[in-house]
Amino acid sequence: MVSRVIPVEIFDLVIFGATGDLARRKILPGLYRRYLSGQIPSGSRIIGAARSAMDGAGFRAQVAEAIEEFVAADKRQPGPIAEFLAMLDYVAIDASGEAGWSELKGLVRPGLIRAFYFSVAPSLFGEIAERLHLHGIADAQSRIVVEKPFGRDLATARALNATLASHFSESQIYRIDHYLGKETVQNLMAVRFANILFEPLWNSQFIDHVQITVAETVGVEGRGAYYDKSGAMRDMVQNHLMQLLCLIAMEPPYHFDPDAVRDEKLKVIRALQPVELTDVVRGQYVGSKGEGGYLEDSENPDSRTESYVALKVHLANWRWKGTPFYLRTGKRLRARTSEIAITFKEPPHSIFDDAPGWRENVLVIRLQPNEGMNLKVMIKEPGPGGMRLTQVPLDMSFATVLGAEGADMPDAYERLIMDVIRGNQTLFMRGDEVEAAWAWVDPLIKGWEARGDRPARYEAGSSGPEDALMLMHRDGRRWREISE
Repeated sequence: MVSRVIPVEIFDLVIFGATGDLARRKILPGLYRRYLSGQIPSGSRIIGAARSAMDGAGFRAQVAEAIEEFVAADKRQPGPIAEFLAMLDYVAIDASGEAGWSELKGLVRPGLIRAFYFSVAPSLFGEIAERLHLHGIADAQSRIVVEKPFGRDLATARALNATLASHFSESQIYRIDHYLGKETVQNLMAVRFANILFEPLWNSQFIDHVQITVAETVGVEGRGAYYDKSGAMRDMVQNHLMQLLCLIAMEPPYHFDPDAVRDEKLKVIRALQPVELTDVVRGQYVGSKGEGGYLEDSENPDSRTESYVALKVHLANWRWKGTPFYLRTGKRLRARTSEIAITFKEPPHSIFDDAPGWRENVLVIRLQPNEGMNLKVMIKEPGPGGMRLTQVPLDMSFATVLGAEGADMPDAYERLIMDVIRGNQTLFMRGDEVEAAWAWVDPLIKGWEARGDRPARYEAGSSGPEDALMLMHRDGRRWREISE
């Protein structure tokens, strides 16, 4: 199956923080791959903006190095690389001062789509937004892309939204969460709403529980100072896991339209019931096999910040009344994996009383690695000797099913940046959605901060703290194995 590439219109994209790690690893290599695929017209321009004093030639040399490091060898073609680099320019700019803004104004072209990527600290969002308008660089058709964190609590999220709203309308603001750009996450909506097969079963009558897991093998080394002020709840649950929960639990929107989709997601967040502290487990990894633990990596020997969190949540609505959602995420775990597992209930009556081996039906949506879907069903075990049941997977790996072309799926950032150029906000968070998520998360964080206890310890390379196992065992359930 050959994927269809639809080119976008010619545009000017300004990347603030263009010499930073995110731009180097993800944004600029991703833009090159989109150019190589034929999606970016050659008349477009990509302008780097940062504090570093360099000229356009120096910036192009940096981008060439990033392409060499982060783009697969079979995609590094000298001709297209040279053509892509010719689209680049650079301006040294002071985000909180006046240096460089007039030069930037001279580089953007009137009459074209203008997008501004804020790959900088949130503390600079307001100053950049103000200067874009003050110097006449942004207009009513311009778009801005802002990276998380979108605040660290409800008060700061509201302040950030107010700051951006003073210079740009909500239709111009694209709050990016790269999880929503993953192919499997988007396919989750297709599976739910383009097939009659699952939707009649997608409720508490037929679903026993849902597990959402985002496990990482890396620790916080290199970003310990930032992470220690954040923790797993702010860094992952409030945004990434919340978005996955919304897509699983939302009602069908009336149309695949940005505000229609986001309206339904907002309803899910507002339907979340308050979580008791007894339904939350916080963990902090300790060193093993010669590697340091969280306290060493964060350089804070008295830290009480969680590197792992697991929680049970319920939705107060007709569709999901009584069905628990179990969420967990952590660092330095056994394997790097992200998946959603929907476990269905037992049949109301089994006709196979003498046939041992029944196991529940489970639909597993795997986000990484090996993106795909797997439905576990019961069949008769082959051979003579009576009716013996066994569980088998109906497996769809995207790399296998879609062939070579389908296996080369765009990175999430590539898809999302192209959506910005198209003006499609479906996969981006709205301001009220962000604030509703913080309104639900804040009481939890304040509750355990007031209690003052330390996170449970778990060994690096494990599946997390023992307390997290008990969170499900007391309900007669168990977590799925964390494996690649």
